[in-house]
Amino acid sequence: MAQRRTDLAVEAHQLWREGAGEATALPGIRSVEAEREGFPVTTVTVTDEKAGEAIGKAPGVYITLELEGLLRREEDAFRRAVRAIAGELSPLLPEGPALVAGLGNRAVTPDVIGPLALEHLLVTRHLVEQVPDHFGHLRPVAAVSPGVLASTGVESAAAVSALARELKPACAVVVDALAARSLERLCRTVQLSDTGIVPGSGVGNHRQALDRDTLGVPVFSVGVPTVVDGATLALDLLEGVGVRAPGRDALAGGGDLFVTPRDIDSRAAVLAKALGYGISLALNPSLTAEDLTMLLE
Repeated sequence: MAQRRTDLAVEAHQLWREGAGEATALPGIRSVEAEREGFPVTTVTVTDEKAGEAIGKAPGVYITLELEGLLRREEDAFRRAVRAIAGELSPLLPEGPALVAGLGNRAVTPDVIGPLALEHLLVTRHLVEQVPDHFGHLRPVAAVSPGVLASTGVESAAAVSALARELKPACAVVVDALAARSLERLCRTVQLSDTGIVPGSGVGNHRQALDRDTLGVPVFSVGVPTVVDGATLALDLLEGVGVRAPGRDALAGGGDLFVTPRDIDSRAAVLAKALGYGISLALNPSLTAEDLTMLLE
């Protein structure tokens, strides 16, 4: 099978199964399906290096939330989505101060998820330090949007790493846009992981990783797929109508093309707000979505 491009572990695992046969199990990979707040949740756990190499993912935990109801504006969908994100992320996080980094380019709408999420994040580090009587019960949270190399001349990993050395957080949470294989997953899926992230990997623009090795602390990633690689989309569309797809090399021109929804601006705004609120609740579980609305808006 021609290679497809995806940042989602659940899709990478499915692609491996399609190549090996649906009934074939890959030792070292465990996939569990569940539900939280009415949203489907799939947890893919990669337990060894060999299995990780097979699906192109580092060993670790990858949690996929399907938030279809959020875009359909179902009743109470936003608060349920926020609680679902927080409920899945919170158990992964160690106690102590946190640094949240919003990766991406504000000038490119499909890449704005990271910076936009920070606008809905409860930043508390200064409040805890300066007004401990009122805010001492909260976890200290700092945030940074390092921009992109083309605009700053500085790698995102270098900027975040320098700040991590200064602030000495217990962990870092990195928010970024991702690439999916399936159009149906665009702006409907959130992936949480305890393995860190490689900025730009989904669009073939690999930058320095943000992980425990580069930051010196545990790094957790939160991502939303906003684009599909053109060649990947062409291969799936051809196979979907029964046409034997050519190899990916025959569609090489599609490797520079990325497809995104026409209403990506409104979708990104909804998802970014949900991520900002969800991460805030995961870091400070004593709060509610209503508390955040009061504090942030």
